[in-house]
Amino acid sequence: MKKFSTFMTETGLNEAGQPEIPNEPTYGRNPSNGYLSNDVVKKLNAVVGRIFAEDQFDPESKLTLCRSSLSKIGLTFGEYPSMSESNGSFSLPLTLFGGRFGKDLDTPHDEFLEDDGISNQREGGLSLNISYEMTETNQCRLRARIE
Repeated sequence: MKKFSTFMTETGLNEAGQPEIPNEPTYGRNPSNGYLSNDVVKKLNAVVGRIFAEDQFDPESKLTLCRSSLSKIGLTFGEYPSMSESNGSFSLPLTLFGGRFGKDLDTPHDEFLEDDGISNQREGGLSLNISYEMTETNQCRLRARIE
C-alpha cells in the first residue's frame, strides 16, 4: 500500500492546490445516469433470475429481496398482489428513484412533467413481470423478468 505522501507526489496538484485524483473506469453503467441499455437490462435480468432460481415456501421473502436488490440502484416497484391462486402472473411497473416531477425543456409553463423516470430513456418504460405456480410439494415457483 502506498503512503499518502507518495500518492500526493505521484498525482500532483491542480490549479486550486487540490490533489489530482486519477479517473479510474467503473464496472458497468449506473442506470440513473441514463444508461438503461439492453446490456444493463440483461444484467438486471441475470440478478433477478438468480433471486428466483429455486422454489420457495415463502414467496413474499424473495419479492422483498428483489425489491431490496433493485432499490440499491434506484429501481423501485409498487405493492404486489396476493398470490392466493394456484398459478398466475402479474406485472409491476418500475420507477427510477421514484420517478420524475417538475419541468423539462418541452413542458408548457402551466403543466408539470410527471413520469416513472425510465420512459424518457426507454420507450414504454420497464416493468417486472412475475409468474408463479404452486408445486406438488406446496412450494411456490416464481419466475421474473424485466422487460
